[in-house]
Amino acid sequence: MSDTSSRDDAPGSEPAPAAGVPAPAPAPSPRAGIVVARPLFYLLLVLSLVALVASLLLWQKLSDIQEQLARQSADSGATAVEARTLARQAQELARELATRQAVAESRLSEVALQRTQLEELMQSLTRSRDENLVFDTEAALRLAQQQSQLTLSPEPLLAALRSAEQRLARVGHPRLVRVRAAITRDIERVKTASVADVPSLLIRMDELARMVDELPVANAVGPIAVASAARTASAPAPQASAAWWERSLSVVADEARRLLRVSRIDQPEAALLSPEQSYFLRENLKLKLLNARLSLLARQSDLARADLAAASQSLTRYFDASARRTQAASAVLQDLQTQLRRVDLPRIDETLALLDATAANR
Repeated sequence: MSDTSSRDDAPGSEPAPAAGVPAPAPAPSPRAGIVVARPLFYLLLVLSLVALVASLLLWQKLSDIQEQLARQSADSGATAVEARTLARQAQELARELATRQAVAESRLSEVALQRTQLEELMQSLTRSRDENLVFDTEAALRLAQQQSQLTLSPEPLLAALRSAEQRLARVGHPRLVRVRAAITRDIERVKTASVADVPSLLIRMDELARMVDELPVANAVGPIAVASAARTASAPAPQASAAWWERSLSVVADEARRLLRVSRIDQPEAALLSPEQSYFLRENLKLKLLNARLSLLARQSDLARADLAAASQSLTRYFDASARRTQAASAVLQDLQTQLRRVDLPRIDETLALLDATAANR
């Protein structure tokens, strides 16, 4: 047995397979391993190169990405700085705009207030203009009415009414429509009114005052004798060939007419009037006519009519109603009294009342 084991342990000897044990495969040779490892090495080298190239590419790509990120970060920073700057500017602009808006609103409120004040001022001026127009029109019409009453002529009042109508027509305010209508009615009324001619009335009063001295009183004797003597003197003288007894009879008849007169006197005080008192009667009648004249000049037609009525009453009571001069004087007095009723001009009370109401409702 020892020989067997030593043979088995001898180098270079192949052990004999044991009984029942399969024999191992033969080991590959080193050349074959080298042949097999070289393609693998190349493959690994290629893979390494590929991996290196891929790593380089990835590294370059990462570098590009980092640079891009750095640039984007720088751009973002610059954008952020610019954005902050713009935001600050926007805030400043917003504050400035807010300040300007506040100033504009304050100015707008001031303008609105000024506009309101201007509108109120314009309305006040318009109202004051209308009120001044109403007051001026009323004053002008009152003055014209007084002037017409003083001059007893409708022309001043008519001119004032026409001027007032023109001024109100230019204004055209609705409040003044009724006033214009009243003025138009007053114009028509004044134009159609019949007014007496005062100068002619004054002349007739003067003529009547001059006639008083020639009026015979109711119980007068001397004036009648003088009148008959005048008629006798104016009559043709009797012919010289007339008989003496005819001339004597004519003289006796004239003397008888002077001595005796039969008349009817209705007023007893006229019969008792002495010849000396007839002078004062005539002067009193002249004074009444003079008072009537002064009253007419003073534009007091009522007093003038009263004085003329008193003069007419004195004329009827104390003077001879059958005498032609007395009848003519009585007719003149009646005519004067009739014309004095037409001396008063139409009044414009309606227009003045409407002007007062318009001024009061301002």
